[in-house]
Amino acid sequence: MSDTSGDGADILVVDDEFSIRDSLRHWFEKEGHRVVAAESAEAALEAAGGRRFDVAVVDIRMPGMDGLELQSRLHRSAPETAVIMITAFATVETAVRALKEGAFDYVTKPIDPDELSHLVRRAVEQRRLRAENTRLRGVIDGMVSVDTIVGESPAMGKLMQLIRHVAPTDATVLVVGESGTGKELIARAIHANSPRRYMPIVSVNCGAVPESLLESELFGHERGAFTGATHRRKGKLEMADGGTLFLDEVGAITPRMQVELLRVLETKEFTRVGGEGSVRVDFRVVCATNEDLERAVEEGRFREDFYYRINVFTIEAPPLRARRSDIPLLAEHFVQRFAQQMDKRITAISPEAMAMLSGHDWPGNVRELSNAIERAMVVGAPPAIRAEDLPLRRARRAGHGAGETLGEVEREHIAVVLERAGWNITLAAKILGVDRVTVYNKIRKLGIERGAGHGVS
Repeated sequence: MSDTSGDGADILVVDDEFSIRDSLRHWFEKEGHRVVAAESAEAALEAAGGRRFDVAVVDIRMPGMDGLELQSRLHRSAPETAVIMITAFATVETAVRALKEGAFDYVTKPIDPDELSHLVRRAVEQRRLRAENTRLRGVIDGMVSVDTIVGESPAMGKLMQLIRHVAPTDATVLVVGESGTGKELIARAIHANSPRRYMPIVSVNCGAVPESLLESELFGHERGAFTGATHRRKGKLEMADGGTLFLDEVGAITPRMQVELLRVLETKEFTRVGGEGSVRVDFRVVCATNEDLERAVEEGRFREDFYYRINVFTIEAPPLRARRSDIPLLAEHFVQRFAQQMDKRITAISPEAMAMLSGHDWPGNVRELSNAIERAMVVGAPPAIRAEDLPLRRARRAGHGAGETLGEVEREHIAVVLERAGWNITLAAKILGVDRVTVYNKIRKLGIERGAGHGVS
């Protein structure tokens, strides 16, 4: 038998004839496999009860329980084991029946060692591919689920509910929101929770590609379509076939390209640049923008028909200032991420630093917060990020109207923290670095009421 590549397999050989059983055992062991030989189906089932086999080589005709019954029992108890049947020419029809019932293949007597070796290699490779496929599916399932999006605020609860509603469908989704709010993460969560999750999600940043190149980027091109087109190239539409096409900054697409895309979305067909025949595609579309597309339609910068085609289901990504109670959760999430990436032993955020994070307006939203934590992790030292590590201004914003006395300053600061924590006393106490009783006492003593925090947005 020819040598097989890779690690050896676990093989179960079942034959009532000692000469065949012993020959197969020696052949397989010579190739580096681990072999258990059994003289009957009953002995084989006992062996299979204590360990898993990659392949079982089973003779069909045996006294007592025959190979067909053994194959059926192995298929029920160990479906991952590939069964190769050994049969005489006169019982080929029986072997074909075994194939219909789940056997991998069969060989006829007299056994050709090379043929059997080839079948074993194929069976082992197929089993490993199935195992790898299962593993990769598990990885994909855990990559970006709704549950991995960080946030417990009411705004995020509503967002996650919308994702769960629309993800299983094929509806076109428009994600709107300010820059840095995580629109691409939302798109990926929609894809990862959809039936298309095992196919690719292909992203196109429409605002970063000039119109002259966007057509080729999306539709692909044929060889010789233009100067420099030395070979055929698939476009993003074709690459997204079966999966999801994510059009980021969709508001930057010119009206001419909007017409082309509208036709593709309606017909699921397109022609490569320089090509003649149509290419059929099947993908789901998720778009994102930080522009007011309704205003763009009114101003004639965006086609109304294209707008309504991509705006089947709208999801709004809330700005960070609208979900301030999530800031501590997000900050701690980024600390854990960057600590692992940088191999640093910073595992916490000081109360003063957390108060600064919670009091900041975050015009750059979650992206700005992530960058701030990353910078603090670079310059900071264990065990916690300090206020001075953060690239934020510690001074108040102008126009707060803060008093000058210590009591006035204290009252306003506590009021701001309470408002931004949604009057969650536990969270406010954590940000302020005190216990809940102290917060309650300060509220009564200083006469703080809801809405008393100046400049709260």
